[in-house]
Formats: sequence, C-alpha cells, structure tokens
Amino acid sequence: MIAKTLRLSGRVQNVGFRDWMVTRARRLGLAGWVRNRRDGSVEALIAGDAPSVEELLRACRRGPPGAEVRDIIEDFANPPAEPGFFKRPSE
Repeated sequence: MIAKTLRLSGRVQNVGFRDWMVTRARRLGLAGWVRNRRDGSVEALIAGDAPSVEELLRACRRGPPGAEVRDIIEDFANPPAEPGFFKRPSE
C-alpha cells in the first residue's frame, strides 16, 4: 500500500471535482479523503495499491468536465486511519 497527498490547483472548485474524485477513488478501492481549500485549490489524501493510486493521479491531471488542472503537487504520506474514501469539510 502507498499513500500520497495531492494539492491540485487551477479551476478545480465549483466544477464537481470532489464528487468526481470520490466516485473514481471508490471504484478503484482507494481510501482517503478530498476537500476544498480556502486558496481555491483541492487537497486530497489517497491510499491503496500503487497501480490504483497512479491511475487516480493520472485521471486527476484531466479532472471532470469543466475543470482545468494547472498543477498537482504530490508527496508521500501516511495512510488514513479510517477505511473508505470521502469528502471532508473545506479548510
């Protein structure tokens, strides 16, 4: 299992990014969370088998319709304590 934190910037809020990401992550069997940040970015913690984590990361580079992802900053992290993938309240 690997875990990564992501910070996505661009037009990533008000385009359904969090719901889109929750749906994709659950289909891939990943654990973690996603939330909006006050600065207009989206932050996420994704954890699971390496191929699934990388598949979600590739999908995030495109995002849902209406999104324009300019940059993704990723770093390795500790896996989440709870199972499942969900939206967290905005920061």
